[in-house]
Amino acid sequence: MAAIPQRATLVEVGPRDGFQNVKAQIATEDKLAIIRQLIRSGVKQMEITSFVNPKWIPQMADAAVVAETILKEAPEDFRAIALAPNPRGVENAVKAGLKNVTYVVSASESHNKHNVNRSIDESLEQIGEVVSNYPGIKFRVSLSVAFGCPYEGEVPRERVLRILDRLYSFGIREIVLCDTVGVANPRQVAAMVEAVRTLHSDFILGLHFHDTRGMGIANVLAGLLGGVEIFETCLGGLGGCPFAPGSAGNTSTEDMLGMWNSMGIESGIDLDEFLKAVEIVKEKVEAPVTGRLANMCKAG
Repeated sequence: MAAIPQRATLVEVGPRDGFQNVKAQIATEDKLAIIRQLIRSGVKQMEITSFVNPKWIPQMADAAVVAETILKEAPEDFRAIALAPNPRGVENAVKAGLKNVTYVVSASESHNKHNVNRSIDESLEQIGEVVSNYPGIKFRVSLSVAFGCPYEGEVPRERVLRILDRLYSFGIREIVLCDTVGVANPRQVAAMVEAVRTLHSDFILGLHFHDTRGMGIANVLAGLLGGVEIFETCLGGLGGCPFAPGSAGNTSTEDMLGMWNSMGIESGIDLDEFLKAVEIVKEKVEAPVTGRLANMCKAG
């Protein structure tokens, strides 16, 4: 067991993962206002949008406008990230000026088929091609359903490791293990982190948990105890994968920050300022805010 890190890194995914399941269209200016407040709070890394076909996820139809606007305004030390599920999405993200792109592949064939309409091997071949075609882009890969699949149930750890080893061969060093439907438990998280560290110790490893069974924060703690320092969470606990039945909201960023603050873990984020962004979500976004801190008191 590693010592708990003195500092940890938040990758806020609200403007992408948090918004993608919201049925009522969120005005572009409201998205921008939320992102701006998140940046003011001290967030340095954020998935600001997703370059997907708006036919499937209409909420992301303004991806280029959001990206281009934020890239013009954000401070130099802000890392704007966009998700892209295919080469066309990468092309559009690059055209909008993004230098950091999250590509996605699933750890189960069924979820990969539902999510991106191809096999795991086909997705891996595409990742190898886009990495080769865009040498100036920093690619990170999110491995969906790494801890369990809504269609297939348990996902063998050996399969996760085989996929990660293939990604490593492409030069991918930044990966995020995603508990897409919220079935992970702390012991499973600890074992998976140890296995990935043993496979390739130079992976930049992040974790992304959903809170379907109320274990999101417990799994974050398990990751911290394993030496992980990068976590993807979502303001207000919004979100859920549109292609994963039963997927509840993401682990709440404000709840995680509250835990970090009480444990003396530095994040560089002002929690009071962060909660102001959650208040904008409450006012402008037609989706339930499930974060406990956000519902205990108002920011200010």
